[in-house]
Amino acid sequence: MSAALLTHRLLRAWPLPDPEQAQGKEERGRVLVVGGSRRIPGAALLAAEATLRAGAGKLQVATATSVAMAVAVAMPEAKVMALREDARGEPLSTAGEVVEAAGKVDALVVGPGLLAGTQTARLVRALLAANPPVAVCDAGALAAALDGRRTTSARVVTPHAGEMASLLGVPRAKVEAEPATHAAALAHESGTVVVLKGATTWLAAPDGRQWVNRGGSVGLGTSGSGDVLSGIIGGLAARGATPEQAAAWGVWLHARAGARLSRHYGAVGFLAREIAGAVPDLMR
Repeated sequence: MSAALLTHRLLRAWPLPDPEQAQGKEERGRVLVVGGSRRIPGAALLAAEATLRAGAGKLQVATATSVAMAVAVAMPEAKVMALREDARGEPLSTAGEVVEAAGKVDALVVGPGLLAGTQTARLVRALLAANPPVAVCDAGALAAALDGRRTTSARVVTPHAGEMASLLGVPRAKVEAEPATHAAALAHESGTVVVLKGATTWLAAPDGRQWVNRGGSVGLGTSGSGDVLSGIIGGLAARGATPEQAAAWGVWLHARAGARLSRHYGAVGFLAREIAGAVPDLMR
């Protein structure tokens, strides 16, 4: 099956849930962002703000105890939960409040700012076992989300080529040479929606549908940009978009925001924290 090009026309024929039909923040959906660490506290902030810019109604953030207060001050719109952490400042697995919260939200975003490893894997598995309606898994959460591969839960994974190569156990050059093939294979094998990020981004659904976005900006290749993308997708999913729709719209909005910032700042030099602010106008 050939990949459909993501365009404004295609997406307008696949409209997002109408926010005018929501009576308040509860109807626009709850989202939980789990991420950040002592080393990378800003990743959770970038993803969290993006969920609200994409239209989610209520936001919760769970991050390492040592940075939780700073995150709460920086993100006054969110309820912030502190996670126990190890000596490096990485959140530890927990069966407490955050797992309970994951079972009550409309969308989960997990992974931004987390280091892949045993503790992160335990945390991710516990969160996914709570069965949130949609889970967007990025960065440190990718390996755990795909452990054992096939899943019946609604998940979106957002690897770049290097992460995809590691997940599949193939050379990065092979992924870069055949991105559509590898994205489709992983989507079919795992039952997840795959967003293979890059200058050209390839999307694949488990049922064989594929999309491609070629309208990105070189400036999006900057630290934290992927965290923003995962947040946008999570925010759209919280509003009621299907995993495939949230991923497609999220990739397109992210790319268009980058193009808009490039016109203002130049091809490079804008910051990841500025991307999400362009999203609400692009959804009109």
